[in-house]
Amino acid sequence: MSQFGFFDADRRLSTLSSKGDPLVGISALVPWETFRTDIEAVVLTTDEARKSSAGRKPIDTLVLFRMLVLQSLYNLSDEQVEYQVRDRLSFTRFLGLGFEASIPDGTTLWLFREKLAKAGLIDKLFERFGQHLEAKGYIARGGQMVDATIVPVPRQRNSRDENEQVKAGTTPKDWKKRPAKNRQKDKDARWTKKHGRSFFGYKNHVNADARHKLIREYGVTDASVHDSQAFDDLLNKGNTSSDVYADSAYRSAETERKLKARGFRSRIHKRGRRNRPLSAAQTEANSKKSKVRARIEHVFGAQENAPGGRLVRTIGIVRAKIKIGLQNLAYNIRRLVILERAAAA
Repeated sequence: MSQFGFFDADRRLSTLSSKGDPLVGISALVPWETFRTDIEAVVLTTDEARKSSAGRKPIDTLVLFRMLVLQSLYNLSDEQVEYQVRDRLSFTRFLGLGFEASIPDGTTLWLFREKLAKAGLIDKLFERFGQHLEAKGYIARGGQMVDATIVPVPRQRNSRDENEQVKAGTTPKDWKKRPAKNRQKDKDARWTKKHGRSFFGYKNHVNADARHKLIREYGVTDASVHDSQAFDDLLNKGNTSSDVYADSAYRSAETERKLKARGFRSRIHKRGRRNRPLSAAQTEANSKKSKVRARIEHVFGAQENAPGGRLVRTIGIVRAKIKIGLQNLAYNIRRLVILERAAAA
């Protein structure tokens, strides 16, 4: 078998580009350097920041951040993304690594993400990319759509008594005696029901603008939290329209009062009650609102139909927040590629 050389790799990469490698467009549109200062302020210790150029160079933090984005784009585990980077030339090119470069392993990536998670940095990184979107002209327009979707995590095989103790904020005695078992238990995720089906995990509460269908704000809670409880924190004054669209689960007299006081115009669906169904005019008004509000389902649909869906393989809400935040960032990156392609057509 002949040896695989530089020119072979270059030829294969050229072929990948001609076939429409999606990572090429993503790499070109994301301003990676804008993330560096925030990341290195959290990740690098004082000694690492002052380290001389002598000796082996540390792994570039942006290479690790790009790996996290890759992981979110394709919903891969730490070990899977390491393997795919080693195996796929398109992934290696996306990271900006040469043919002979050292590839970060899964443990290194895990430790990097842990530092970002504990610092709560994903919110700032998401905001940085939001600023980039606005600088490119994609400001929030057409009103804001608010909704939530369930993000499942691997189910816990707990007894009813164990679940009751977890809900009460205590750790079952058996778990305390077995630290390895305790570490594998997600004590923050919760069960909820939707359309008669049970789900275990978290909720991704989202505000997207109606014009561009870009996520502008988000919040993460356990799955048992009612959608309306995250509503106030999602509202964004940056939208050019004061209209706020949401389904009837968000409607209440208190919500209507708050929206008016903050200068927003409610476009929340009205709901009928027992022996008090909606009038024909109210039903028609809901139908008109749905034509706009339904666009947020496109956001969730895109996330669900992405490789691996919305499932996150993690334990605890701190780690779930960074995973879900990265999913939202990955969605906005993909959406930017689509918007730019449409603008160029």
